[in-house]
Amino acid sequence: MADKRSRIPTSKIERAGKFMKTGLKVGGNFVKHYSKKLIHPEMDRSSLDQQNAEEIYETLSELKGSALKVAQMLSMDKGVLPMAYSKKFAQAQYQAPALSGPLVVKTFQQYFSKSPAELYDTFDMKAKHAASIGQVHQATKDGKSLAVKIQYPGVADSVISDLKMIKPMAKQLLGFKERDTKQYFQEIQDRLLEETDYELELKRSMFISEACKDIPNLDFATYYPDLSCERIITMDWKDGVHLDDLLDKNPPQHIRNSIGQALWDFYNFQIHQLKIMHADAHPGNYLLRMDGTVCILDFGCVKEIPESFYETYFQLLSPEILKDEVELRKSCEAAQLIRPNDPPELVEFYMSIVKEALGLVLKPFFVDEFDFGDDEFFDSIYAYAEQMGRNPAMRDSMSPRGDKDGIYMNRTYFGLYSILNKLKAKIHTQNYFPQDKLRPATM
Repeated sequence: MADKRSRIPTSKIERAGKFMKTGLKVGGNFVKHYSKKLIHPEMDRSSLDQQNAEEIYETLSELKGSALKVAQMLSMDKGVLPMAYSKKFAQAQYQAPALSGPLVVKTFQQYFSKSPAELYDTFDMKAKHAASIGQVHQATKDGKSLAVKIQYPGVADSVISDLKMIKPMAKQLLGFKERDTKQYFQEIQDRLLEETDYELELKRSMFISEACKDIPNLDFATYYPDLSCERIITMDWKDGVHLDDLLDKNPPQHIRNSIGQALWDFYNFQIHQLKIMHADAHPGNYLLRMDGTVCILDFGCVKEIPESFYETYFQLLSPEILKDEVELRKSCEAAQLIRPNDPPELVEFYMSIVKEALGLVLKPFFVDEFDFGDDEFFDSIYAYAEQMGRNPAMRDSMSPRGDKDGIYMNRTYFGLYSILNKLKAKIHTQNYFPQDKLRPATM
């Protein structure tokens, strides 16, 4: 946390200039690398990736906001970015450079017309955690230990302009056309804009925390509306460690199972009972404890689940549907995985992909208990994804598929799977799952 930012670029011109300057640096690094490679053909790209990752991350850390958030999201997806980028961008989850004290005080003066010292009994000006959208300070008031989350200046105003700068790079990287990506970028933009609305986050935090309070081994903070506003949220300070720190302590299997089960139940309950979910399943959003409990943090990214999407999505999770070609096709069409104007050969191609992919990814849903410590399960998924990435037919037909509402649902399950795999947790997968939606293959 030693690196303190005294100022964040907020104007569109200034932020665009930072993007362009970094792009020129990265381009120069490529030129230097390939010039050296002419002399030393045996050189690989590891040093180039490392240098470029540092250049890009430095700029994103300075800009904060949606640009840094997108980098954090990409770091969670194995295989999307080279390892150097994934490792560097993962720092955005809880190790981004913090704001300086004067900027923190300025934010309080703007929204409360008071300094932190006037609002709290004590306030530590050194941030305890700093991420992409905001940072957290520790404070006390009336004998309570508090966490105070402060949004970076200018983040809310820069979401749309930042995404406009990111969009051309993403489309070029993935080979998508504007008409194919519009609805998906709109979904991401909507969620990022919601993340900057701390008044909305406060309401959702209180609602979901209250609704999920009886799920075993979960813990939630109490929130304080009178000490919160559109850019500041005050809540109880909670103790615990992040995933890697917990694993360093080599917890026994029953603790791994307890934590994993709590997380699985948390998401199952939200999805099936509330039709709204905490949609940012990365390790920085949980505090884990050696007594097997989990404290859920940061309800900024929350996804409301439309009923029509819910019905279509979980129909595809039924083991019976994989045996029924007609019903499977209907479900694939409803989920926008197959389009009305697709030629027969493309329909057949995507149907085969859907069947194989679902057969792999959905194994945990088809049994009563699943061992997420089974590395063969995950290796088979990654190997299949890599195989599809090299498939000429897949590249030729490359266009985004699926309902836009699936973006955050899929990302949430991917993040949850990854955490459970690291924990090597054994999970009872049918908890809180409506049995009219899915029954294990063993029943």
